[in-house]
Parts: sequence; structure tokens; C-alpha cells
Amino acid sequence: MSLTTDSPTSRLDAADLGLEGAAGLNAPTTRFADADAARISAAWAGSGEFGDHVVYERSGRWTFAAGVHVRVVVTRGEVIVDDHGRRSTTAWHGDPADALAAATESLSIPDWRLYGWVGFDFCAPYHGILDRVPDDTVLAHLIVPEFEAFVDADGVDTGTADSDRARRLLEIAATAGDPGASRPVDVRVDTEDYRGRVAAAVSEIAAGRYQKVILSRAVDIPFAVDIPATYARGRADNTPARSYLLSLGDLAAAGFSPELVVAVHSDRTVVTEPLAGTRAFGVSADDDAAARAELLGDAKEVAEHAMSVRACYDEIASISAAETTAVSTFMEVRERGSVQHLASTVKGTLAEGESPWRALEVVFPSITASGVPKTAAVDAIDRLESRRRGPYSGAVLVASSSGELEATLALRTVFSSGGAAWLRAGAGIVAQSTPEREFEETCEKLGSVAPYVIPR
Repeated sequence: MSLTTDSPTSRLDAADLGLEGAAGLNAPTTRFADADAARISAAWAGSGEFGDHVVYERSGRWTFAAGVHVRVVVTRGEVIVDDHGRRSTTAWHGDPADALAAATESLSIPDWRLYGWVGFDFCAPYHGILDRVPDDTVLAHLIVPEFEAFVDADGVDTGTADSDRARRLLEIAATAGDPGASRPVDVRVDTEDYRGRVAAAVSEIAAGRYQKVILSRAVDIPFAVDIPATYARGRADNTPARSYLLSLGDLAAAGFSPELVVAVHSDRTVVTEPLAGTRAFGVSADDDAAARAELLGDAKEVAEHAMSVRACYDEIASISAAETTAVSTFMEVRERGSVQHLASTVKGTLAEGESPWRALEVVFPSITASGVPKTAAVDAIDRLESRRRGPYSGAVLVASSSGELEATLALRTVFSSGGAAWLRAGAGIVAQSTPEREFEETCEKLGSVAPYVIPR
């Protein structure tokens, strides 16, 4: 089953909804703008009528996957599978990717798509820190939905929803309104001594313990957040590689991901797209151009990027057929909301005997969310950061029984769980880093979400 399978039940186009869309009312064909599609998806999520859900945007198409046929939760020591009400709990040892693969092979549905998230601590067994992870930590939370509906430039498609749900989806789409006024979050507070932790990392790099580490900091939001409305408001002003909006169990999140962690396509092509090197974007045309030139000419940023690409190349090569690994794009500038990044693309062809879950295991966590070498960097993150990352810098994931998988990096995201809400951002620390500049970089990245937060 393809990740983009379309089974139409009922449709509305932009003219049906009275929307101007991207082409304008006087154009021959009225089409949805991205902001319209995001707003409709957020309205479905915010209605509360469809249960747990994941909204996932890729290539101009929004999928609303809702309701739960199957739920798969991986904790520090167990895999919990609820398959149409039949619940099983199995201990796992070794690799959580193998545990996920075994869980999906046991499902009663032969033809499935999974949606959900994988947390940063999913990598803990590979990098020797599993004993530091609390027992109740969730490493992954995925669902096979009861139905999927879609929005793209051509309109709304209720997909595999039954007739009652299809009717409600169309009614909600037709009445989806403005998400409301935002309450920007102050991101310049440094309650976790981020600058001091950057200085400690620079000292460890100088001592030869590792070459690069991504250190992050959390910013707590002092009010309850309307996650779907924040998604709709923020997506209108962001230019993500992928975006997502989810509510699974106690966790809700909305994000505008700048980067693909890994994808495995139907032809077994495996792809990763590392970003490293950052400057602000969206200030003014002159300032943006100056920042771009500075980014391309900054020795520290270029070296940091090249280091990341080299590491990604080695990871992809380790699971690819001989002579198929290549850097197809090197060090171009990609604009992602409030920042611009140096970006590359590394590709290979998945070798015989290797699986999509194995590709996730090898590439995860992203080099650009951990560091070089990865094991030493993960250890430094665990020691130097003041709280566990949870889903931050993990991945939002879509996978299918046909062997496709796509994991997008969970950055530029607002999170809500347990009555609390927060933002988080990090920066790549290398030998040439300065605490003040790295703190400023986190502020620039937080600017992709912080201005758009809407109170609940």
C-alpha cells in the first residue's frame, strides 16, 4: 500500500467552500492554498469528534489519520499492542526497531499504515544509555487509524471515512474559521543556563571527547495551548519540509519540521537530508541576503555541515548496496520559517536483507539532532541537558505494510502533555562555538513557532 493511496468517498473543492485559495477567485480553477488545507486539517483535529489522530503534510498533501484500529506503544522494556481490543504486552531486549518490526508483523490487518512518533530515547539502546532512561518512558507511540481523509490544492477528499464521518468532515471543513489571536512566547529567558552548558561542551570538544554535539533548551509556556489552532496559525507563516499535528494518548504536538530523518521508498531508495548551519530568515530582503552570504562563507558553519554530511553518508552506505550511495545535493541553502540552513541530500539503494526499520535504526537519531560521533554526542546530551527530550528531536513517522517508511525530524514544535506546554530548540556545538551565538541560534529557531502560539 502506497503512503499516498487515495480512496475517494466524497469531495469538496475550494469553490464549494467559498475560498479564494492560492489561485484567486477570478482564476479558471480555484485551488486551496496551503493555509486553507492546514486550517481545515486543524479544524478536524480540534473538533474532538474523531479520537486520537495524526495530521501529516508532505508534498502539498495533508493526511488526517484518525481513530484507532491498532495502537502500538514501546516503553523502555515492553511493547504494548492493542489490536482491535485485543491487548498484548511483550518484553523486548536489544533493538527497539526490531521490537517494532515484530509488533507490526503480528497485526491482524495484513495491509496497514502506521502513523505516530518515535522519541529521542528510542536511540538509547544503540548508544549505551538505556540504563539512564526511566522505566515509564515512552519510546514510540503509533496507530493504525480507523480512517484517513485528505486535503490538497484540489480540495477535500474524505478518503476511507464511513458515510457519517464523511458528512461531518465536510461540514467541519465548510465552517472552519480563523484560528484566533496568538500570544507570542518569550524565548529569550535562559532558566537552564544554556550558555554555561554550551561552554562545558566546547571544553569537552577541546579535550577530544567528541567533535560536535547538539545541545537543546526547553522554554515552558505559562498558559494552556490550543495545539490545533496554533498549528493552523503557524503553518500559514512557515515553509517546512513536512508538518504535523497529533494527539496520541496524553501527548499533543504541532510542528513544522525542517528536515527529513530518513525515508525508504517503494523502489527501496533510502534518503536522508541533513541540515547543519543556520542563520535568521524573514527579517528583510537585504538582511536575509546578507545572512545567506554569511552562512555560505562562515568556516565554522561550513565545517559543521561537511562533518554532518560525512557521517550521514557513512550511515546510508552501511545499509545500501555497493556503489549506490551518493550525495545528490550538497550544501544548498533551504529556507525554513524563521531561519535558513545549509542542506544536503544523501541517497542509496537499500541492500538485500536490510529493512525500512533497520534504516530507521541506523540513521536515528538524526546526526543534526545528536552530533559526531553519535554515541559520544548522545552521552553528552544525556549528561549536559537538564531534562529528557521526550519526542523532541525524535521523529514523526509514517510506515506501511508495503515497506515504505518516512520519518521527519520533530523540531520547530509545540508540545503539550500532563497539563504543561513547552517549546524546545537546539544548536550544533563545535570547537569554534561561542555560548552567546549558540543561544541566539536557538532563539532564531524558536521564532518558527513562538510567535504563533494560541491560548486554549
